[in-house]
Amino acid sequence: MKALFVSCTLKKSPEPSNTEALGRVVAEALQDRGVEVEHVRLVDLDVPPGVVTDVGEGDEWPSVHARLLDAQILVVLTPTWLGRPSSLAQRMLERMDAMISEEGPGGVPVAYNRVAGVVVTGNEDGAHHVISEVSGALADIGYTIPGQAWTYWNQGPGPGPDYVQTGHGHEWARETGRLMAHNLHAVATALEAHPVPAPGS
Repeated sequence: MKALFVSCTLKKSPEPSNTEALGRVVAEALQDRGVEVEHVRLVDLDVPPGVVTDVGEGDEWPSVHARLLDAQILVVLTPTWLGRPSSLAQRMLERMDAMISEEGPGGVPVAYNRVAGVVVTGNEDGAHHVISEVSGALADIGYTIPGQAWTYWNQGPGPGPDYVQTGHGHEWARETGRLMAHNLHAVATALEAHPVPAPGS
């Protein structure tokens, strides 16, 4: 089983990402269950706007799309900005819109029988709103969203230290992240054994 972690941080490599730091808790918990984990930082790629899988010359989204189709588990990592998902998270979801009409073997929509979850960090409120926006979009695309398939961290109202600069709230965020990994793996395993068939079959 494979999991793809797509980071929608606005920071280019090698700058550390707070959201990726929390995401590693989920990744390690999945690896403990034998899942192969791959990471992509979207800001490092040339991903133009669009709602198709390939917009043409120079577009690096098709390589991400191929990795999405190779993974049974998707984890979207996004910071909170102005109480909303990052612009790159929105860009990713717009590019994934094309998957709604793509079919795999037997006419099964390509996102069926895959699970997804969300990791959010930020120095501001809005984590549940961000989780709802991203999870709702992924469900529209065809992903199965298990119960409690998310974790988040924020410092609380107003400015303050980043996730990696404080231990505040880490125990809860990490415990929730490990539960998230458990639920993602359990539901992905169930779908592998009993896949959702093509519509109308």
